[in-house]
Amino acid sequence: MYDITVIGAGPAGSVFATELSKHNPKYKILIIDGQSEDNKKVCGGLLAPDAQKELSKLNLTLPNNILSDPQIFEVETIDIHKNIKRYYQRHYLNMDRYSFDRWLVSFIPSTVDIINARCLGIVKNGDHYDLKIKSKDTENTVSTKFIVGADGGSSIVRKTFFKDKLKKYTSIQQWFINEGKLLPYYSCIFDQKTSDSCSWTIYKDKYVIFGGAFEAKNCRKAFDEQKKRLENYLGCSFGAPIKTEACLLSSPRRWKDFITGKENVFLIGEAAGFISSSSFEGLSSAMLSGKLLALSFENRKIQKEYKKKTFKLRLKLYSKIIKRRILCSPILRYIIMKSGISSVNKY
Repeated sequence: MYDITVIGAGPAGSVFATELSKHNPKYKILIIDGQSEDNKKVCGGLLAPDAQKELSKLNLTLPNNILSDPQIFEVETIDIHKNIKRYYQRHYLNMDRYSFDRWLVSFIPSTVDIINARCLGIVKNGDHYDLKIKSKDTENTVSTKFIVGADGGSSIVRKTFFKDKLKKYTSIQQWFINEGKLLPYYSCIFDQKTSDSCSWTIYKDKYVIFGGAFEAKNCRKAFDEQKKRLENYLGCSFGAPIKTEACLLSSPRRWKDFITGKENVFLIGEAAGFISSSSFEGLSSAMLSGKLLALSFENRKIQKEYKKKTFKLRLKLYSKIIKRRILCSPILRYIIMKSGISSVNKY
């Protein structure tokens, strides 16, 4: 019997376990970590300024071995359908996402149990919860008093305990060998013919990534079509992919898409809907919500305190919903890009 079981060892789960152990070492904690070398989080791997700020608040400095080349100072925004391009200044850190996640896990105290497994199902049993987990070829049951869902866009915790009407995309990205072609180092791509959301290209050491968010139905067809349209626009080919990845990606659209939890079940990070619907940046919200939940355990009314502490975060993410409505409107986006407002003049 554990006091708290955390499902997911990404930034949200790792920060929660580390901070809770620091402030309340009395809790017996288990983390179910689903990541491995063969099962990594699908992510472009950019650390936005808000995420850098959260690391600073946690008194963490990023080691060089996590960083990838090159470092990026601007985003090349492309609207394929309207045939328009603009440059906007941005300050991201280019990194290896799996190494970043493992680095955060390294700060979790040894008093916390970590197992590499998947949660297959959760059942409430009186005053506790029974979790069916699978590790390699072995299935076991774990009992716990509290559950923390830190398991991302396809959260089993959210699906089990809440009406999950959160908008989901299929995120697909492919890796290519960087052969010195004139591809954008970092780009944000819009193409209303193939997606109502955005795509991206990122240089990553000796590789180039092209990925995007697509409606689940015919997502692979839309991805391939957009890639072809982008290659025609750029006048060069990505080449043959060496790896293709895919996962579910959340995109909150309403205030009630942000769910903090109920009773002894809590949600943090993307599982709670804490992700920007305009850029899909979720690392900052993951780390912040993990820390805020850990601090909320100092209060007797944990749910009430956690909901209160995350109000500013939810308000900020709601503003991203409004921003998305503007950026993903073909007419409004064209007006903004055509005006050149806030863009970098390269001529």
